[in-house]
Amino acid sequence: MLTSKQRAYLKSIACNENTILMIGKNNVNQNVLKQADDALNAREIIKGKVLETASFDVKEISNQISESLDSDVVQVIGNKFVLYRKNKLLNKIKLPKENKAN
Repeated sequence: MLTSKQRAYLKSIACNENTILMIGKNNVNQNVLKQADDALNAREIIKGKVLETASFDVKEISNQISESLDSDVVQVIGNKFVLYRKNKLLNKIKLPKENKAN
């Protein structure tokens, strides 16, 4: 689970990323999940777009991909979404630490 500070940091990174995942009339299938999984392993953060031909809305699709790939939905704006998953072997993105009380 991301904190609001971590989410804001990831949003700032995502604004410079290209949209690499397109979801259309076939919705979320094994090919889309494989492509997203490979991209998350390589980049840790990806931006996707849900086309008008998709049967579901962007929130449903981003949540479905997120749950399937054990990633976090960073943001959903319009028909675009951003996903993040930490790469345990090669961590490229250093997230801000949580503020700890006491």
